Amino acid sequence: MKILANTFAFIGIFLIPVGIFYGYVTDFGEWAGFPAILATAVMCLFLWCFLSFTYKKHPDMPNENLDGEIADAAGDYGFYSPWSWWPIFIGLTCTVLVVGLAIDWWIVLLALPLAIVAVIGWVYEYSRGDHAH
Repeated sequence: MKILANTFAFIGIFLIPVGIFYGYVTDFGEWAGFPAILATAVMCLFLWCFLSFTYKKHPDMPNENLDGEIADAAGDYGFYSPWSWWPIFIGLTCTVLVVGLAIDWWIVLLALPLAIVAVIGWVYEYSRGDHAH
């Protein structure tokens, strides 16, 4: 995981000057490539942070061991809610949001209250109902 984190760090750091140079070459008038390259750099740096933090919590992952066996990867990798419907609701809300960005801005305004409800529902799903703590 450390190698993967460093790979995303290298790609993210590499794409920042590439994006700025691309914007300079196009006189910052082309609004598809310049923001897309910088957004890709930001997403790579997000993945670098996530993978770095995950590596610090679990430094001895089986996929890092070149001599490891498949059985070494057995066990828990985290906590997931198999009964939760909120991720589907968030996915549908993101779909409405992206369609709104592609078609017209007023559709984005329809997605915002749906996103608020979906995120609040996902965060508080263990505070009420059958699985309340």
